[in-house]
Amino acid sequence: MHMADALVLPAVAGVMSACSMGAAGFSVKKIKKEEEEKKIPVMGVMGAFVFAAQMINFTIPGTGSSGHLCGGMMLTALLGPFKGFLTMIGVLLIQCLIFADGGLMALGCNVWNMAFYGCFLGAFIWKFIMKNGADKKKIVAASLLGCILTLQLGAFSVVLETYASGVTKLPFQAFLSLMQPIHLAIGTIEGLITSTVLVFIYQTRQELLWGIGDSFEKNISRHSRNVIPILLLTTILLAGGLSLFASSKPDGLEWSIEKLTGSTELSGGETTAEAIQNHTAIFPDYSLKDKDMAIGTSISGIVGACLVLVLCVGTAWIFRIYKNQKDRKQEEKFYEQNR
Repeated sequence: MHMADALVLPAVAGVMSACSMGAAGFSVKKIKKEEEEKKIPVMGVMGAFVFAAQMINFTIPGTGSSGHLCGGMMLTALLGPFKGFLTMIGVLLIQCLIFADGGLMALGCNVWNMAFYGCFLGAFIWKFIMKNGADKKKIVAASLLGCILTLQLGAFSVVLETYASGVTKLPFQAFLSLMQPIHLAIGTIEGLITSTVLVFIYQTRQELLWGIGDSFEKNISRHSRNVIPILLLTTILLAGGLSLFASSKPDGLEWSIEKLTGSTELSGGETTAEAIQNHTAIFPDYSLKDKDMAIGTSISGIVGACLVLVLCVGTAWIFRIYKNQKDRKQEEKFYEQNR
């Protein structure tokens, strides 16, 4: 569902970037108030895992289309909405700059459509269903409902942002009638995959699930010794191996555009944002630049997952260090005033 720059006007992109940045700033403030140091490795690993999982497009039977995980619901169920949202931003930023997946100008739209709904609406659904305790049936229900509803809202926002921009000839009603059903199917499959992962974690390390395990804060460092290496190994297998077998069919957005225009791409001159992407994208379309080699997909997937991990962990540590320094200054000021 990554939107290209050709779908949006700068004004619409600017509004959505402001909304996404506002949500990101609010999330940063919320996590700075909490003790997050022990959860930082989980943020990095889960970000890398979602990046790798998004590389694997699955075919939607009988449609000629494909889909992939967004991952917002999964991240929220493990990290909570604020850490999950910031982690998703890291994933989308690396995809945009390094792989030219989604337009640079449209990045704010993609963050809102794929991360905001998945993390914040997903958190509401998760918390509501789990309020009287968790079990496998509730996790499956929350995963399915969360993925379906958040993808439906994301797909609707894509249509609305495209229509508000008015730079394409995609008719609102026809575009909407294609986008919603195909993303209903994609959301259902994502919900099943998400529930499988979360049920496994519930059965093995349920304290890692957000809002469920009261022992999460105490035990995360001990349990991470087992969980994090498993997740890392799975990420490498997804990005470096299974990504080679991803469906080559157009995703839900491309498929909808193709149905209406006859092509998955919209013509238009190169913008400044696209020119920037051409320089930053060292693995365009998840392959080696100017080389059509299968090994390029594996290399780009592993490198991309590592970059997401480093970005998420590094940014979280910077916030942590800044918070510690600010707390020390406040303590010193308090002692000086009370001498």
